[in-house]
Amino acid sequence: MQRLAPALREDNVPLDLISLIKTILAATKEISFRVSQAHLGGLMGSTLDENIQGEVQKKLDVVANELFKDILLESGFVKAISSEEEDTSVGGDKDGKFIVSFDPLDGSSNIDINSLIGTIFSIHEAPKDAEPSDPDMFKQSGNRQVCAGYVLYGPSTMLVMTTGSGTHFYVLDRTHGGYLLVERNVQVPQDTQEFAINMSNQRFWQEPMQNYISDLLAGDTGPRGKNFNMRWIAAMVGDIHRVLTRGGLFTYPSDNRNPEKPYKLRLMYEANPMSFLIEQAGGLAMTSEGRIMDIEPSDIHQRVEVIMGSKNEVEACLGYYK
Repeated sequence: MQRLAPALREDNVPLDLISLIKTILAATKEISFRVSQAHLGGLMGSTLDENIQGEVQKKLDVVANELFKDILLESGFVKAISSEEEDTSVGGDKDGKFIVSFDPLDGSSNIDINSLIGTIFSIHEAPKDAEPSDPDMFKQSGNRQVCAGYVLYGPSTMLVMTTGSGTHFYVLDRTHGGYLLVERNVQVPQDTQEFAINMSNQRFWQEPMQNYISDLLAGDTGPRGKNFNMRWIAAMVGDIHRVLTRGGLFTYPSDNRNPEKPYKLRLMYEANPMSFLIEQAGGLAMTSEGRIMDIEPSDIHQRVEVIMGSKNEVEACLGYYK
């Protein structure tokens, strides 16, 4: 098994980007420890505050965000950071070469039940002429990501990452404190009989998604002619990790509960980095109208429809929209 840095050098990753990645992972090691000690350290439950998304913050959300923000801004590698928990971007070093978007703790609803949660991050190159205080520098498509990944805080702490040369799995070895490469060039099976969706929202979906899921549920007696299993972890990191590991389709479709907010997932902190990982593993990452990473962002907290996973199943789902 290889340690992180040698594995990245094999992929010809620039040294300054390797240094930034190591900085990010230093934060995740601390978050992993805080998560494991949350019951003992008084970090369970919610605060009295809401974030910019209108979501009540968990105590661990706040701790993870501050850890990430502080270590990145002090590193000298980043011109600015953008977090799901911050109202706007936060400026860093004016000479920083990169900008980092992150969801410090994805799956917050799982914290109090000791279920899967994780950290998602996305790295772009910073425009040289941009001011650190300018949030517009984050309005870059997912195509321009130089690195994306997530860290899953499960029975083992696992890093899944791409720098554009395949999607790789790493595991945190607590005996020496480093991430070790355990699987290179993960490939998502093109066909699947699993899907992940929040069925409680079914009555709010558009007709194409209603019809698609109905046909899946009909199993071998329906038009698809085979049985499907539904899985739902309620944390994107967990559901996408299952897709990367054994195939499947993950979707959070548009719905009509609130006409002003038809989408759930954030483009920069969730959809773009996960799309990069899925595509580098041979899968597809789409909305009903096109490829996620082709979207030119209009806002750092922009939300988007998500349909991603096994190539043939994503295409089957999109067929219902045509």
